[in-house]
Amino acid sequence: MDLLIDSFWSALLLLASADEELLKIVKVSLTVSGFSTLIAAVTGVPLGFWVAFGRFRGQGMVTTILHTLLALPTVVVGLFVYAFISRRGILGPLDLLYSQQAMIIGQSILIIPVVAAFTITAVKKVDKRYSQTAMTLGANRFQTAMVVAMEARYGIMAAITAAFGRVIAEVGVSMMLGGNIKGFTRTMTTAMALEYDKGEFILAVALGLVLLTIAFGLNFALNLFQSRVRA
Repeated sequence: MDLLIDSFWSALLLLASADEELLKIVKVSLTVSGFSTLIAAVTGVPLGFWVAFGRFRGQGMVTTILHTLLALPTVVVGLFVYAFISRRGILGPLDLLYSQQAMIIGQSILIIPVVAAFTITAVKKVDKRYSQTAMTLGANRFQTAMVVAMEARYGIMAAITAAFGRVIAEVGVSMMLGGNIKGFTRTMTTAMALEYDKGEFILAVALGLVLLTIAFGLNFALNLFQSRVRA
């Protein structure tokens, strides 16, 4: 217990000193996770709308597959992407392995199902009278989708927030595709794993505090936005 308390206070001092290594690690984490979440939002939200609005055979199966992929292990994603971008892979000549781009690809694959599945749920919760009224007034399918999107915006924002929360806290993809290279691909979670292996807990605890603060800040901002809009 003393070890944990001492590490906690030392971590607070490290944060207060704005340690350069710590800031670099946080910057890499935010950059990689931010781009991954952006790609997942641009891809997953339209996919969710397509499944929710579409009328095609296998619609239920597609939804089931997306829900199943919510439990996709990060190591499986890492192995899948590794097979493509390693030297013997078809994308090997692009030299992506152990780069931030490789981490972004892997993390995007990991969270696109999260955004899509939660978007489907949010869209299906919208009262059908909104879409029926829009179509009655002459709106085309795109305009109708925009009306539904406005009503489902809180659920969609929550989906994107949850996706960001998953990638910024994952280890497997970042470790396998990024390689945990100091100052380049080392993220908060891979740095914490490394510090644990070394028996050095101060930086690991400091990064854990930063990670929790970021997650809290995002969820607080989302709840504040929702409450102000609804007021």
